[in-house]
Amino acid sequence: MASVEMGISVALIEILLGVAAANTFGLHSTPWIDFLASFASIVLTFLAGAEVDPDLMQERLKESLWIGGISFLAPFLGAWLAAHYLFGWSWKAAQICGVALSTTSLAVVYAVLVETGLTHTTLGKIIMASTFVTDFGTALALSLLFLRPTWWLVPFVLVSAAIILIMPRLQPWFFPRYGGRVIEPEIKGAFAALLVLMYFADRAESHAVLPAFILGLAVAKIFHAHREEQRRFRVVAFALLTPFFFVKSGMNVSLRAVGANLGLMLGLLGIKLLTKAVGVYPPARRYLPLGATYTTLLMSTGLTFGTISSLYGLNAGILTKDQFSVLVTVVVLSAVVPTWIAQRFFHPAPEAGERREGGAAG
Repeated sequence: MASVEMGISVALIEILLGVAAANTFGLHSTPWIDFLASFASIVLTFLAGAEVDPDLMQERLKESLWIGGISFLAPFLGAWLAAHYLFGWSWKAAQICGVALSTTSLAVVYAVLVETGLTHTTLGKIIMASTFVTDFGTALALSLLFLRPTWWLVPFVLVSAAIILIMPRLQPWFFPRYGGRVIEPEIKGAFAALLVLMYFADRAESHAVLPAFILGLAVAKIFHAHREEQRRFRVVAFALLTPFFFVKSGMNVSLRAVGANLGLMLGLLGIKLLTKAVGVYPPARRYLPLGATYTTLLMSTGLTFGTISSLYGLNAGILTKDQFSVLVTVVVLSAVVPTWIAQRFFHPAPEAGERREGGAAG
């Protein structure tokens, strides 16, 4: 209700509820909540990949690679180096910081573009495609930087590849035969595949975020062809699973730590916004001259992948609770501040954006 009335992402509300639960009432997580939160993070990653429109990516490949690629790389390197050399974080903790602040929030960008009628304009299409590229870079970095070579890595890679290759090929037969039933075999099958990925990732001391994202990409065309199934999958995910992920993330935030590290928090937020602006604005100015500032601000948002990366760092013992609290607070602020500025001061007219920016991009 608060999300609807205030026009704020429900994920932000759930994080704030977790903060209040832990800091006001002293509540804490339990093993079953930890499991559901971990599973929810993989489901969110899968859904992010499944939101990709392959035709859109092909249509706007050059623009999205430039804008999305630099949108990931500039804040990743900037936040990583700043956290280590300016703020004294360990090398691995600084890497987590770089990954968490490199993201662009697919959920925030998608919601803003839908609500403002920009999804079918050239501006909206390029922003969405660029967001996919940025998030892919984040998922890839999180997986590769913290890879621990063990013999379980081989079956993890093989099982991941098998699921990614086989699952899309089964769907054309599976949907007509078993789809549209109240027992939801499509959703159960997808959840089973994700749980298998989580199991082998855990045995390999790795993370299932990259194969889950690629699996989402692999089935994106099927999801777009079966919109009702996509809607039901979202309903299950956002009604049951993702609240545990976001509430748990909020429960790990210490307001005492945030207050004691206010300068660090503002410094990291400034670094994310500055590096995004320096990196994204020039290519955005080239391809979208009438919406360059708006594009830069939306590409500066972060939420889901930033929270996933931060929570991974905390669970793996890489981040302290104070570092995690500061990082999640920065991630939440990066979802709110750039969005508000973009909507308040730089929102382009949908018709003008389509007509004039279409010519510039072409």
